[in-house]
Amino acid sequence: MKTDRRTGHFFAAVRRILQKLTERDQILVLSLVVGVSCGLASVILKSLIEVIHTSLTSFFDGSDSFNLLYLVYPGIGMLLSMLFVRYVVRDNIGHGVTKVLLAVSKNESKIRPHNMWSSIVASSVTIGFGGSVGAEAPIVYTGAAIGSNIGRKMGLSYRNITILLGCGAAGAVAGIFKAPLAGVLFTLEILLFNISMTSILPLLLSTVSATVVSYIFLGDSLPFECTLSPFAMRNIPFYIILGLFCAACSIYFTRTTLWLEDRIKSVKNPYKRWFLSAACLGLLIFLFPPLYGEGYDSLSVLLNGGEIAFPTRTVLGFFMNTAWTIPVFFLLILLLKVFSMSFTNAGGGVGGTFGPTLFVGAVAGFVLSRTVNLVFAGTDISVPEQNSVLVGMAGLMAGVMQAPMTAIFLIAEISGGYELLIPLILTSTISYGTTRIFEQYSIYTKRIAKRGELLTHDSDQAVLTLLKTSDLIESDFTPVRIDATLGELVEAVSVSSRNIFPVLDSRRHFQGYVSLEDIRRDMFKKELYGKMHVYNYMKSSPAYVYADEKMDSVMLKFEKTDAWNLPVVDRYRTYIGFVSKSKIFSAYRNQLKEVSHD
Repeated sequence: MKTDRRTGHFFAAVRRILQKLTERDQILVLSLVVGVSCGLASVILKSLIEVIHTSLTSFFDGSDSFNLLYLVYPGIGMLLSMLFVRYVVRDNIGHGVTKVLLAVSKNESKIRPHNMWSSIVASSVTIGFGGSVGAEAPIVYTGAAIGSNIGRKMGLSYRNITILLGCGAAGAVAGIFKAPLAGVLFTLEILLFNISMTSILPLLLSTVSATVVSYIFLGDSLPFECTLSPFAMRNIPFYIILGLFCAACSIYFTRTTLWLEDRIKSVKNPYKRWFLSAACLGLLIFLFPPLYGEGYDSLSVLLNGGEIAFPTRTVLGFFMNTAWTIPVFFLLILLLKVFSMSFTNAGGGVGGTFGPTLFVGAVAGFVLSRTVNLVFAGTDISVPEQNSVLVGMAGLMAGVMQAPMTAIFLIAEISGGYELLIPLILTSTISYGTTRIFEQYSIYTKRIAKRGELLTHDSDQAVLTLLKTSDLIESDFTPVRIDATLGELVEAVSVSSRNIFPVLDSRRHFQGYVSLEDIRRDMFKKELYGKMHVYNYMKSSPAYVYADEKMDSVMLKFEKTDAWNLPVVDRYRTYIGFVSKSKIFSAYRNQLKEVSHD
């Protein structure tokens, strides 16, 4: 209790200091604070994963063909994570990027305080024990939560809380990858669809500060150092083919992930779901060791063009021993990484699809280039495999996340591969454009887009998504009984400030309405007060609105009926109130000011 009081006093003192600054300067100062915090969070997450991973695998013998610990480690990590989330956090913290998108569109950019640390704990255990997921989505959720909660504590508006939320997400990406520009582009392309250029400065401050913190604590080495061959124009046709191949892999990745997670989660008992997922994941990792953890160790060999020996510590090594062994093996890994990732997430683990996307993209580039080199062995046609691995990472990111700019510059920043900018752009563009033909939404947005809860670059649609029907209901109308007399109706008119009167039955079910215009001719004829009844004047409503209905659906009903007011009812047609076109227009204007970052 004393701690909460002291924290409250601290934030109150900080608010008083910030109030002396202009709104713009406040955001700049806070974006710097958010960036440093996100950089530290990224360092903590990476360090925890490394410590857990090293302590569990440091004694592994690389020559051991059948290390049974691969069967049990991932399941233990998933169980620990599931118990932590279920009994300590008591909240769903999976799929962090999607959760951030929902917070912006449906929860006024508010994220619960525990998300500033809970995703770090759960994902470090999941990945450290070998869960086949990435740490990037959890750290994005953590960073967004840091920005959101700092903005709320400072008493900022929805617009400025949203900017700080974006700063947190951008800082998280920058901190974990040491890629400041990619952090900004990630926020602009994926999270904050309606942010303007004036908000770029806070985003840059956040990403640069997070990157500096990451360099201080983790050293100045690049996350994916690689040895590249010079770009040759003659390989452009290959990069076009790679773009198409990445598009096909992206569609497979997205559709298989969402389908498989839904199927696994149809098992309602969480412990049965965990056991099923843990058993399948352990078997996959036992057969295909590169699926263990994030898989970045395997990528280091591919990116540096080293000699790739077939991993004999898997039973498959006894059945495959030809020149095609390695590309076939990695093709299987490409196809099965989606399964291992889905088993980890659906079985109770906490992780994201960001890392697996990079992994699958790298493997896709390697498989295609190695296949080309084997097919054309002995000719002048040769493709540098390490270049293909790097470009494939960008190609799959562009397709799965539908964020080509983020893909291009993230891969260039984390590898120093700016000399491959042309193939990065070419492959990413083709992958993105081809994927969009078959998949309108990214893996992050597909589910929430179907529910009508996704913000888009369309300002009108974005505002309608943010508006909630339940917030616009007017309940100050005076209801009347369907069998009430004209006299009782006139009495209701005398005490009401509205000119519409909802007609209800004995169970408060909406039957229709009476307007003042309908009774104007008879309301002064006292001889009719006992003879005429409400049902003589009642009109049926042209449409009903539900309290949880999406605003674009409500506006469509207004357009079709040409009504100015529509009744709001529940699913049993119990009367709740009315929603008016004028109230919606007023709320729309106010919301537009909030989302328009001038």
